[in-house]
Amino acid sequence: MNYIVSGKNIEVTEGLKSAIYDKLGRLEKFFAEDTDVQITFSVEKERQKIEVTIPMKGHIIRAEQSSDDMYVSIDLVVEVIERQVTRYKKKIVDKEQNAAYIQNDFFNVDEDDLDDEEIKIIRSKRFAVKPMYPEDACVQMDLLGHNFFVFRNAETDEVNVVYKRKGNTFGLIEPEF
Repeated sequence: MNYIVSGKNIEVTEGLKSAIYDKLGRLEKFFAEDTDVQITFSVEKERQKIEVTIPMKGHIIRAEQSSDDMYVSIDLVVEVIERQVTRYKKKIVDKEQNAAYIQNDFFNVDEDDLDDEEIKIIRSKRFAVKPMYPEDACVQMDLLGHNFFVFRNAETDEVNVVYKRKGNTFGLIEPEF
């Protein structure tokens, strides 16, 4: 695997690099040699945060964890990645019923082959997208009792999404062109 390590508000030390290489190294058997692994360490208000993104054919395995200690965050994020890889492999094994085939061609499976069930859209909804500020969209989302809200940003005139995060915080998704 090719590790791409970066840091935000933190200097990435050799100790952090070796810790992540050792922990994620256990998963190398599941990935092709040329698989890129994006790792970002960051410090936000004394919270030590790590984000790991592994793009694969048709899917992205991604996890982020934070704690008071970066090494604890590394352990937590590796556990999440391991669960995701295990779930992904199990889904393929259940579909193909051939574990040996999966191990050899783990990433050569078409995305269509991964669908256990056909995706069925059971409800469609249309609504007027009114220009508003992200803060107003968060208030509207709470009033509706939803976990996300689609709106047209009054500042950029682009369609954005606000969503609820853990700890009663909010996130904003903006398009990037």
